Amino acid sequence: MATDTHRAIEAVWRIEAPRLIAGLTRLVRDVGVAEELAQDALVAALEQWPAEGVPRNPAAWLMTTAKRRAIDQIRRNETFRRKVEEVGRDLAESTPDVGAMVAEDDGIGDDLLRLVFVACHPVLSTEARAALTLRLLGGLTTDEIARAFLVPEPTVAQRIVRAKKTLAKARVPFEVPQGDELAARLSSVLEVVYLIFNEGYSATAGDDWMRPALCEDALRLGRILARLAPREPEVHGLVALMEIQASRAAARTGPGGEPILLADQNRARWDQLLIRRGLAALARAEAILDQGGRHGPYVLQAAIAACHARARRFEDTDWERIVSLYEQLARTMPSPVVELNRAVALSMAFGPETGLALLDQLMAFPAIRKYHLLPSTRGNLLAQLGRHAEARAEFERAASLTRNERERTLLLDRAAACDQEGQPAGSTSMATGRAVSRHPLRSPE
Repeated sequence: MATDTHRAIEAVWRIEAPRLIAGLTRLVRDVGVAEELAQDALVAALEQWPAEGVPRNPAAWLMTTAKRRAIDQIRRNETFRRKVEEVGRDLAESTPDVGAMVAEDDGIGDDLLRLVFVACHPVLSTEARAALTLRLLGGLTTDEIARAFLVPEPTVAQRIVRAKKTLAKARVPFEVPQGDELAARLSSVLEVVYLIFNEGYSATAGDDWMRPALCEDALRLGRILARLAPREPEVHGLVALMEIQASRAAARTGPGGEPILLADQNRARWDQLLIRRGLAALARAEAILDQGGRHGPYVLQAAIAACHARARRFEDTDWERIVSLYEQLARTMPSPVVELNRAVALSMAFGPETGLALLDQLMAFPAIRKYHLLPSTRGNLLAQLGRHAEARAEFERAASLTRNERERTLLLDRAAACDQEGQPAGSTSMATGRAVSRHPLRSPE
């Protein structure tokens, strides 16, 4: 029974932790303190629920317990006496065994949105934003975050601690920004969510080609954000992009975990539910834009992903449409990585010579010269042109640049195939079908 109760507590915590921390942050105006209070409530649940049973409204129980801890803490500091009265009045209006605290609006949706903007505040580094977002909104433990990004647990712990101290020191307001600041901050929020998805979809380093759990966490965060900001087309665009990309997960690896590129994937294994959800999210974004507005980078990338999703076979892909979308994306978000992806689309639509000409121009950009997808893509196009010795050199160079073992093996296999003066049947560039991250050197397949 205790084991069942512990499982119930874990499930409740995963679902309710973000809402709980958000509501507490509104009261105490400190993310670090709010998280500590939420953890105290969790400890109390672990102590009491096995003996007393799971309450009828566990979310309300946790919030009430945490608010009582907040009162105790505030009372210890005389400078917060006014806050004691406010929290006390709030607590007096609700009881732990009824649904009033959750049923009433109580601004909880707004609180979650505020927490998103706090966790993704530009005052924090990108790595700190990602770690704090996964901790506060994704419900991951420090150990889980460390394993997801292949960094030591103490490193993640330090990032989270420093992030909370930085937010407190900067006195970051617990509010949704307005006007021009909203657009700038929303971009930061979307970047963090997509960074998490990217790392799950095409792992930067390690032995695994993918980390599906991170993709799921990013999707959950994106869906929450879409509910909280329903009139923001870029939010729906990001959700659409992630849904469609995630739909290919089962087809992207073989029985031994080896990568399977887009042209070779069994499309019967693509998740049609995720594709439908992604296309619906894209339609919502475009409907908002039809009322006035300019297509942003996530909506454009989602439209590119939709072209792949709608093609029953690789040969049916509308590459000319994809080229047009990449041209729009290049104007909206100029980047060597966007140009790399455009080169792939050009080669598929108009022949390898066209794509190779653009790739050769990209060699002038120092930042992308050490990006493994540039030589791997050049290798693929050179092989198609029969320039096998050059192709082999490019694949070997790409293998030396990647930190992902699965990717390195694939690239070395393709280099070896050049000795037979050909590439494996149906093989395409590793950049084919990849979305384009806002990070200048990330481009997940």
